[in-house]
Amino acid sequence: MKTLAVDPGSKRIGIAISDETGAIANPLTVLDHVSRPLDAAGVADLAVRHGAALIVVGQSFDESGQPNLAGRSSARFAEALRTQTSIPIVLWDESLTTQDARSARVQMGASRKNRTGHLDALAATVLLQSYLDANPSK
Repeated sequence: MKTLAVDPGSKRIGIAISDETGAIANPLTVLDHVSRPLDAAGVADLAVRHGAALIVVGQSFDESGQPNLAGRSSARFAEALRTQTSIPIVLWDESLTTQDARSARVQMGASRKNRTGHLDALAATVLLQSYLDANPSK
């Protein structure tokens, strides 16, 4: 079963997709943020085109475990997405995904020059891999 992951941001939305077995996450694309309804429609379209059976939306939390400002925005995005598709949607803790994505670039041997730029799709991949590892396919 393929799973699509969404790392929503205020400027860009990172998208990752799993392989057919639901075990390995891969970066897919980055969408530019336009508006919540249009962003949700774009993500829903990608999910259908890539045969996703589940959509995971990243949500961040504060120190007390409550959704922070970005986390509340992610929850609203998930609600907008639910109006665009019948594919099940789950929220998943995205804490430290961007930092993990940055570390992954370093570990892959990317030169300092090539480490600059957007990490949105890679952060979505880290998010998705975290979800897949915690919820292995039966």
